[in-house]
Amino acid sequence: MENEEKTDSIKLPDKFMKAFRWIAMLLSLISLFVFFVYVIPALQKIPGKSETAITNSPKLKKDPVYRKQIAQLNLNIQRLSRKYNSYTTGQSYLVINTTDNLFYLYRNKKLVREGHCSTGSLKMLKTEEGRSWIFKTPKGKWEIQGKQTNPVWTRPDWSYVEEGLPIPPMDDPSRYEPNVLGAYKLMLGDGYMIHGTIYKRFLGMPVTHGCVRLNDEDLKAIFNTLSIGSKVYIF
Repeated sequence: MENEEKTDSIKLPDKFMKAFRWIAMLLSLISLFVFFVYVIPALQKIPGKSETAITNSPKLKKDPVYRKQIAQLNLNIQRLSRKYNSYTTGQSYLVINTTDNLFYLYRNKKLVREGHCSTGSLKMLKTEEGRSWIFKTPKGKWEIQGKQTNPVWTRPDWSYVEEGLPIPPMDDPSRYEPNVLGAYKLMLGDGYMIHGTIYKRFLGMPVTHGCVRLNDEDLKAIFNTLSIGSKVYIF
């Protein structure tokens, strides 16, 4: 939101958090499956005097309850795997953690880069006339709408209000400032962007007006990895 007014965050379904819950369920089911299929048979090979040791007997494999549990586990694993794959395609995507101000870049479902970023400060700015802005990074599922090199920042009204300066007309030359957003920017829509910063010492802290800030190296890697239409998950 470095170049556009906002009074409320965009209300988007936090589908990425649902994906994490699906992953957790999938891992739990896989653990149960491994326990029944591999751990139990292995236990019979452990020497001991206990007469109550679990055995991998043919009778157990034929037991209707056991067979039903294994079949249900297989079905659940397949269902959750499909759900997980729907969120994590082979395309590159970016994950933004606004709590810890961290990013994770994925390509071919593998984590290829991670590091610190800066997201919304959650502060509110008000004017005596009643105008207000809330500086927060909206959560949800986004897509890269556009990419640009050597971007020029168009100062929004809140930038002047924040500095106690009079607000100039929209086409005033003072609104255009180069070398503020870094060498690249990726547009998410609704005025929100991923871009660089001249305040690198603040990376890892919630200090932005809604956009996601990165250092030069991370920004370049993300710019070159993501394409228009690539997914960005913010939580």
